[in-house]
Amino acid sequence: MADDKEMSAPVMDGNDAVTGHIISTTIGGKNGEPKQTVSYMAERVVGTGSFGIVFQAKCLENGETVAIKKVLQDRRYKNRELQLMRTLDHPNVVCLKHCFYSTTSKDELFLNLVMEYVPETMYRVLKHYSNMNQRMPLIYVKLYTYQVFRGLAYMHTVAGVCHRDLKPQNVLVDPLTHQVKICDFGSAKVLVKGEANISYICSRFYRAPELIFGATEYTTSIDIWSAGCVLAELLLGQPLFPGENAVDQLVEIIKVLGTPTREEIRCMNPNYTDFRFPQIKAHPWHKVFHKRMPPEAIDLASRLLQYSPSLRCTALEACAHPFFDELREPNARLPNGRPLPPLFNFKQELSGASADLVNRLIPDHIKRQMGLHLFASHGDMT
Repeated sequence: MADDKEMSAPVMDGNDAVTGHIISTTIGGKNGEPKQTVSYMAERVVGTGSFGIVFQAKCLENGETVAIKKVLQDRRYKNRELQLMRTLDHPNVVCLKHCFYSTTSKDELFLNLVMEYVPETMYRVLKHYSNMNQRMPLIYVKLYTYQVFRGLAYMHTVAGVCHRDLKPQNVLVDPLTHQVKICDFGSAKVLVKGEANISYICSRFYRAPELIFGATEYTTSIDIWSAGCVLAELLLGQPLFPGENAVDQLVEIIKVLGTPTREEIRCMNPNYTDFRFPQIKAHPWHKVFHKRMPPEAIDLASRLLQYSPSLRCTALEACAHPFFDELREPNARLPNGRPLPPLFNFKQELSGASADLVNRLIPDHIKRQMGLHLFASHGDMT
């Protein structure tokens, strides 16, 4: 898989400006493959950050639109984002097509990650609804969050990768098919048990409480908390915990979950000793959301947004939650009558799952299509 994403030699100088510029690079040339020149015409900048820029570009050879993330490269280190993206291959994770280096006239080295282009982000879709003073239709809330959990299940269990910055801006949405892809692996990391990690990670509104408590030995359940915040935001039309700073962030969480107990604080960070908190009772979840909110939606949010990281459900358990049962109906369709994007083409993420969980994840009509009668009897899958 990595071969077609291999680097070529550094390319043209002088691509300091982006828009309208043509960048050429060579791909292939391994194992006797022919070398090909690929040229990209930069069309417009679609994102900027501390990392560099992302621009939309067109491949001049085949007319395909791609997204190119251009990051300043420190010559002393390998780029972690590139290493991780090379290992990821899932329908709900943005795909790396290939990458190449380029230099500027000031001899700065840039890494260019060429990825599939998806036109919208969940953030922009949310904004669209809030501008119209509307809530996102529940079918889209289900579709989008289910696919986020499916992408996380793959990342966490198969690739061992923790995203560490899940938020609506980092979830891409195809407005035609409503397929969702997690993107931006600039903060992602393979977490190793017993190894410390930085706690100042993840955007504030989506930051798990153990990170605010300064935990350095956290798990992939920080992504589950972030996904819970994303679910709540889609249901509410606004962020659930909009803190102004780290301390205020904790206050916002306490206003909903109540003051954490000593035991919960110990679960989040055993080294935390400062216990001076105002004693606040938990706000009932059904009062956090509006009256007509389906109980399954509230139940799922409450299972994701728990202080104790080990009590949060896993991404795969979240996919099997009754909130998503509508997506498993044989006649489930998009509001315009078109079919849903593929939701049950599971990859290796099911390998460690119990027979019961697999049974709940794959609807009967799909089992029949696949001819997998073995799913029907519990005993066959361990």
